[in-house]
Amino acid sequence: MKITKLGRAALIAGVGSILLASCASNEGGSSTEEPAEGAVSGTIEATGASSQTAAQEAWVAAFLDANPDSDVIYEPTGSGVGRDNFIAGASNFVGSDRAFDEDELAAGGFGACVSDDIIEVPVYISPVAVIFNLDGVDELNLDAATIAGLFAGTITNWNDPAIADQNPDAELPDLAVSPVHRSDASGTQETFTAYLEAVAPDVWTYEASDEWPIQGGEAAQGTSGVVDRVSNGQGTVGFADASQAGDLGTVAVQVGEDYVPFSPEAAAQLVAGAPQEEGRGDADLVFDVDPAAAADGAYPIALVSYLIGCTEYEDPEVAATVQAYFSYVVSAEGQDAAAENAGSAPISDELRTQIEDAIALIQVEG
Repeated sequence: MKITKLGRAALIAGVGSILLASCASNEGGSSTEEPAEGAVSGTIEATGASSQTAAQEAWVAAFLDANPDSDVIYEPTGSGVGRDNFIAGASNFVGSDRAFDEDELAAGGFGACVSDDIIEVPVYISPVAVIFNLDGVDELNLDAATIAGLFAGTITNWNDPAIADQNPDAELPDLAVSPVHRSDASGTQETFTAYLEAVAPDVWTYEASDEWPIQGGEAAQGTSGVVDRVSNGQGTVGFADASQAGDLGTVAVQVGEDYVPFSPEAAAQLVAGAPQEEGRGDADLVFDVDPAAAADGAYPIALVSYLIGCTEYEDPEVAATVQAYFSYVVSAEGQDAAAENAGSAPISDELRTQIEDAIALIQVEG
């Protein structure tokens, strides 16, 4: 597997960002490995959530080791672009930090599929970190109203009493706050704004959205763009999948009387208490996560990221490869690989059984 540039003109947006793909090691361009029994062959292409990048790197590498005649290409364009590409028929499957909503499902027209019946399964549970760049400050304790104020523009300096009172031991500079958000439609962004809407409605007076609702501030493309912008500034603050927070300062978020730092376990605790949305089909497993209902010890800003595909493809080889890839991703081995490479929370055995039943609905016979 290598990281290379995408040259596929059919993608309707996001062209020029990185992709994850297989690469043969020999000069002739074909693998010399013997395929394992039950291995599949064929190429599948996807676009979508940049939050899944580190996990997809691990999944693709392991899957191609077991299926050397296959090729899986994943381009982290952002969730919104990924869903658009799936509708346009430019991707065989998509990674997305939110599922299609009821109106989108009713509209149908998924160009990648033979019918409007699709599969949506949660495969990646991860905290969304609030990240910042302040010399000499590695961690801050902040409540929801203060986090909302930093991004809504009501808190404009890092030595504001709202921050200082919660962090009496921190040496906070007299420095302007410079918030950074996503320029692209992003499920991570929707997860973050859903948190602000749910827990700080008096400060954050906007609805949850994958599009940033406020004019001003700095905008950056993709998770990596936000991390780069925060890293290269001073006084910057942003949000990103925790797997990509790196050495930046991070926020422990108040839940009840305590401040909870992000961790896979704390994110999983939030999702574990969430019900599945009603009225969806057997292949459509979607969580209704409520940050305001976070229990003590749960990290309240956690995304549930999905793999979305068709239950019926025109090409049986594509169908078989998608089914095999999805099956690997949700396996205990696949979830452990993502946890090691991306710091995500593995799904439960109970949820895995439900997902495996959904994946089995993909029609693989021509």
